[in-house]
Amino acid sequence: MTTTLPQQARIRVDAGTWLGELPHNWNYIGYDEINYTYTPAGRDLLGRFMHMQEKPYYVRAHHLLCTGNGHGFYKWGSTNAYLEAEDGTPLYDWTLVDLVLDTILTYGCKPFVELGFMPLDLADTAYQTPAGDAWTPRSYQAAGFACPPKDYAKWYDLIFNLVRHCVERCGVEEIRTWYWELWNEPDLDYYWKGSIDDYIKLYDYTAAAVKNACPEARVGGPGTTNPVRGRRSGDYLDQFLNHCASGTNHYDRGQGTALDFVSFHVKGGGYRADPLHRKQPPPSVQQIVRDVQTGHEIIQQYPPFEQLECVLSEIDPDGWAAGGAWDNINLNFRNTEYYPSFVAAAFDKVSRYARQHDWDVRLLSWAFLFVGERCFEGTRAFSTQGIDKAIFNLFRMYAHIGHEEVVFESSGTQDPLTYADKWGTGAAPDLSGFATLSGGRRLAVLIYQHHDDWDLSGDTRVDLTIENLSLESDQVVVTHYRIDQTHSNAYGEWVRQGKPMYPTPGQRECIQLREGLEMIAPPQSMTVENGRLTQSFTMPVHAISLILVEPAP
Repeated sequence: MTTTLPQQARIRVDAGTWLGELPHNWNYIGYDEINYTYTPAGRDLLGRFMHMQEKPYYVRAHHLLCTGNGHGFYKWGSTNAYLEAEDGTPLYDWTLVDLVLDTILTYGCKPFVELGFMPLDLADTAYQTPAGDAWTPRSYQAAGFACPPKDYAKWYDLIFNLVRHCVERCGVEEIRTWYWELWNEPDLDYYWKGSIDDYIKLYDYTAAAVKNACPEARVGGPGTTNPVRGRRSGDYLDQFLNHCASGTNHYDRGQGTALDFVSFHVKGGGYRADPLHRKQPPPSVQQIVRDVQTGHEIIQQYPPFEQLECVLSEIDPDGWAAGGAWDNINLNFRNTEYYPSFVAAAFDKVSRYARQHDWDVRLLSWAFLFVGERCFEGTRAFSTQGIDKAIFNLFRMYAHIGHEEVVFESSGTQDPLTYADKWGTGAAPDLSGFATLSGGRRLAVLIYQHHDDWDLSGDTRVDLTIENLSLESDQVVVTHYRIDQTHSNAYGEWVRQGKPMYPTPGQRECIQLREGLEMIAPPQSMTVENGRLTQSFTMPVHAISLILVEPAP
């Protein structure tokens, strides 16, 4: 089945018809390696998020409570927040926890506190080692961190003291703006060695500890993977919500458990290491939209939780953030314009579904950076060796978006749920987007073209008509930013420089000249006639345009 690009697409924006507020729900990021937060590279990246944000970004990281040497590396981190003396007395040390949280706050961001994983001295050896065997550092990193606690009362005390410590340092008014989420993907054996009942018991003790330390704090979960009915992921979410609604609480024997937000994850695909670098199917927008819909349907079964905020605390094209193109050549898409076009399409489709169902959804990109990686390693990251990747420029575009949504209609819009297969084989690319006003000061039109086939190429002519435009002046300046293979994309320049693993100063300077948000042409002065403005341009199959219309100075 051959996919053919349409030669032309027509887009109509009616700036005179308001649709309500457009939720800015993309201000969430996360990563495994919590100790990267306060490294120079981590601070630099958080600073760049701070400089472009119109509201704080939330930051979620794994390994907050793990035991180790406090040094981050791929898929691992530790803080030594909890140790035990020889007699079993708990020893709390918040030094690195405070460093992480203070760094996040310093750069105008907010903590999305993931309560996990199990400290070495609390991990129950009965789940993974022969009776009586102690954890070794190696076995702890392989399995112990994912075990239930040997003593739930000590776990309760750990969480209570952590939250109370944060309240004492930051105050209730600050803490009430944070999230407190228990664990990560407990439906996967890698992250949780206990049963669903063990997780539910842990949640009961956790929720009680958080609320008793700070009644205004928001606690939630379960952070499970793509919900699919009849599979462990869907059943896990269902059973968790059922317990929170009406189950017997393990902590106080009452009915139900506090739940302030629901969380689960959605990925468009998955890749493992493949030294042969064989061709594999691309990620799927359809899979993300379908599984979000399933998660919503499960939540709707429980009326107490229908109106709760739902955080997709990982929503990405694929899993295994720390894997790169050297592990599996298919992951090279993360270096290219395909990554932001996929995210733009997936975020838009999920957000539209949520608005249609009056559902409050937040979108967290599981991406940050990897200290010490080769340049353009292909990891799921916003920057590589301090060089911004194309995906970061999508978030720069989001920073220009207004709050007042207006009518946006495109002849190229596709519905991924109607595709014949997961990837839209044979279907035209999805050419869609949205438009917003910022009072009479600015009209912003974001347009993306995306097809899951990462090998598809070609251009589509776009004829954009803006109607009923009423800004502070009929004399306007139109600025057109673009992400594609040759714009806002430092990867192309890195390739031109010979793909250096560690660029020389001269090479780095040339590459970084292309890392920012770029225009496809100089700003254009135009006159709005009878509220009407037109623009025509071409868009490659994997591309994003941001068109800003503002009164001339």
